[in-house]
Amino acid sequence: MITKTKYLYLLLFSCSILFTSCKDAKKTNDTAISEGDTNLPKLKISENQRYFMTEKGEPFFWLGDTGWLTLGRLTREEIETYFKDRKDKGFNVVQVMVLHSLNVENVYKDFALKNEDVAQPITTEGNDFNNPEQYDYWDHVDYALDVAQKNGIYLAMVPVWGTNVSKGNKVNKEQAQKYAQFLADRYKNRTNIIWLNGGDTKGNEFQDIWNTIGNTIKNNNPDQLMTFHPYGRTDSSTNFHNAKWLDFNMFQSGHKTYAQDTVKTSFKEDNYKYVNQDYVLKPIKPTLDGEPSYEGIPHGLHDTLEPKWNANDVRRYGYWSVFAGASGYTYGHSAVMQMFRKGDKPAYGNRELWNKAIHAPGAGQMVYLKKLLLEFPYFERIPDQSLVANQGEKYDYLAATRAKNYALIYTYNGKKITVNMGKIEGSEVEANWYNPRNGETTKIGTFANKGTQDFQPSGKNEEGNDWVLILTSK
Repeated sequence: MITKTKYLYLLLFSCSILFTSCKDAKKTNDTAISEGDTNLPKLKISENQRYFMTEKGEPFFWLGDTGWLTLGRLTREEIETYFKDRKDKGFNVVQVMVLHSLNVENVYKDFALKNEDVAQPITTEGNDFNNPEQYDYWDHVDYALDVAQKNGIYLAMVPVWGTNVSKGNKVNKEQAQKYAQFLADRYKNRTNIIWLNGGDTKGNEFQDIWNTIGNTIKNNNPDQLMTFHPYGRTDSSTNFHNAKWLDFNMFQSGHKTYAQDTVKTSFKEDNYKYVNQDYVLKPIKPTLDGEPSYEGIPHGLHDTLEPKWNANDVRRYGYWSVFAGASGYTYGHSAVMQMFRKGDKPAYGNRELWNKAIHAPGAGQMVYLKKLLLEFPYFERIPDQSLVANQGEKYDYLAATRAKNYALIYTYNGKKITVNMGKIEGSEVEANWYNPRNGETTKIGTFANKGTQDFQPSGKNEEGNDWVLILTSK
């Protein structure tokens, strides 16, 4: 029989054991974060060279976010918050700058470089966060990589932002080689790194620097994918498509409206045209929009009186480019890309705090694009505009993609879709509407798979009343 005294003793003993276990569990968790004991699968190019896949052969749809200043602006706790949120919203890539500037320091006042020289990274022995003598800028980068890994996120890292090279010529070839070798050596065992060479810079300038960085990292770490993040309204393929270090192409479709962009040769808001351009190149390489217009940023960036791009726009850029054959899509928000906090000097008129902006409507809607594509045989998908019998221009454009047994057609503004049937297998097809705003599917009916067939979405003909018509073989 257990007496009251013995019961209280056992209860206190159990609590003591539980407290000790919790402490040990915390220690174990901290160790796992610091040591990174569970690697994410390596990423590879798919067999058809169009898309990404894991080393296990599983489809990997790149759903990225531009958290450019994460490494310099966020605390360890904030990094935990940010990456956990992005995981919950379906993101699997976050694009960051390793060096935003040559005098960059992180939130803990740790400088990355000695004498603003990329060839002289400041490193200390050990990585004890509670000991300032040991914890340095690069340990903080390591921590971010570990937290990203824990949340299933790959960091797409820009070694040094382009303006540090293009303005003032502050990085020479020898320095670039030493710095790239440092990065290659430090991160050779990381499986959740993708390299974005360049960084919002023109590919026809300082090619010796970019090729040195690209070749050095790639020769040492061939399993880490690499591309070039180019200047606005340009594409990596223009200057680096045949570079041995470039595994896939990336374009920056930019932030101007149709009316603001007066360059005759520009694709303007038609970001799918970059995909069309890259799709026919040899050798075949994946491509994607790595920086479209950000949610919450003014049209054209600099005039804060202009309207701001919104969730409708970021969805449109996503579906247009992916249905054209892109291997993924990168979303962005003005406050998040600069990790804006109270007291900061705002860029582009932003006043919204980053930890509020992560919940912007567009950020939560991106996952529906990813989910839709992964519902169907992924590697079979090809772009096919011949599905559309009533093609329009600008916001009336209808984007179409298909495989053997399914077809997807996107309308941005509720425009009627007239389909040239018979493009997929089967004597009949089942038709459904998919809502990019909430991921819900509504059945339309069954139709003969021949001739032409009209499909009219519900709602007004207006920007943001976007729908995907899903046709599947019966």
